[in-house]
Amino acid sequence: MCLITVLPSLRPGPEPRPVRRRRERMNSLTDLREVVDVVIGVDTHVHTHSAAVVDAATGGVLDEITVEATAQGYAELVEFANNHPMLRAWAIEGTGGHGAGLSRHLLESSEIVIELDRPKRAARRNGAKTDPLDAIRAAREAMARPRLGTPRAGGERQALSVLLAARRSAINASTEAQQQVFGLVIAAPEPIRLRFRGQKLAAMLNTAAKLRVHASWDTETTSTVVALRTLARRAHAMLKEARELQKSIVAIIRSWRPDLLEEFGVGPIVAATVLCAWSHPGRIHSEAAFAMLAGVAPIPANSGQVTTRYRLNRYGDRQLNNALHTVVQSRIQYQPATRDYVARRTAEGKTGRAAGALTCSRSSASDRSWPRRCCAPGPTPAVSTPRRRSRCSPAWHRSRPTAAKSPPAIGSTVTATASSTTHCTPWSRAGSSTSQPPATTSLAALPKARPAERSNAA
Repeated sequence: MCLITVLPSLRPGPEPRPVRRRRERMNSLTDLREVVDVVIGVDTHVHTHSAAVVDAATGGVLDEITVEATAQGYAELVEFANNHPMLRAWAIEGTGGHGAGLSRHLLESSEIVIELDRPKRAARRNGAKTDPLDAIRAAREAMARPRLGTPRAGGERQALSVLLAARRSAINASTEAQQQVFGLVIAAPEPIRLRFRGQKLAAMLNTAAKLRVHASWDTETTSTVVALRTLARRAHAMLKEARELQKSIVAIIRSWRPDLLEEFGVGPIVAATVLCAWSHPGRIHSEAAFAMLAGVAPIPANSGQVTTRYRLNRYGDRQLNNALHTVVQSRIQYQPATRDYVARRTAEGKTGRAAGALTCSRSSASDRSWPRRCCAPGPTPAVSTPRRRSRCSPAWHRSRPTAAKSPPAIGSTVTATASSTTHCTPWSRAGSSTSQPPATTSLAALPKARPAERSNAA
């Protein structure tokens, strides 16, 4: 009797690599080619997604497919990927937009998902542009990057994101309506304009909302009154809507990360903005990355013998940049240590912008706990009674004891944050009091470089 052993067919490809745990791979990832065998690039659109399987060792294209942007299409795409039974990673463009549904589907299946932004036009060969080419380009770009980003998390983070977007829209609509009211009052007929003379904008809105139309008025006056009343009521309605949305934001923050509200100058909107940018532990690998994300890392502008010149960073998340700018302005106005430091640097001959930048730098050198607190998993939510006053309000700070606080020591000049490589670690509040604001500034990223000027707040 002859025994025959049947061996499974082996697909040609690179030698198998040692299998690591998925979390370990993502945390220690330096080169994607050393971790996976294939990279699946996906070019996402509203109705369809195009995918391409690229060999991680050679960069060659193994297969391509286009599926519908539906749950059935996502399942078809996973089945297509299973035809290549090797370690794989997904490089998806727009994980927070057109690719959000696919990213959620893959993350629920414990797949490795890498977030990519839109490729630069210069990288497109001879201007070629098709969906399969973009998918191939996404996979190869992921393999070429030294550090890879992961998609933003859902849950509380996504809830804060949509609430912030709705509130921002309401605030913008209210601001636009108020500006229109002010402009119409200036050009209104004299009988109407007389009612608003000497009033501030808030009083103008109240007066305009109560206007009534008289039958004796001409068409111009009647139309002006109708427009003023409509715009004033719209402004009030949008402000009310924004307040309701802010209540929902505060409720989520107090249940998720109430410790951020204990920071000096950090209110609910600032905390929500920071949490939306941070997303989850491990996404921001260092304080330097946080500074670059927020657009507060200085850009060196040295030439020849000039070695201490830096330019402002105009890039990064501008909403996060605006939030950090708000915190710095609050501390400069209400925190004695920061205010004394700005006065001392101004007396040394620094201008207002330079003093503001050095304040940020000194804040970073004196206390780096703030971004580390963001990177911590978060304390167990505790039931807390709501405060009567916000920490951002002048009344709250006037009610605190006015004990003398020593200003931070003068450190070195502003340096680029790229030199910082410390990973974000859980932060402990041992020895601190939740009822007393911190005595020193604690924004680590901000410092590294952002002059506190109002022109960049937007």
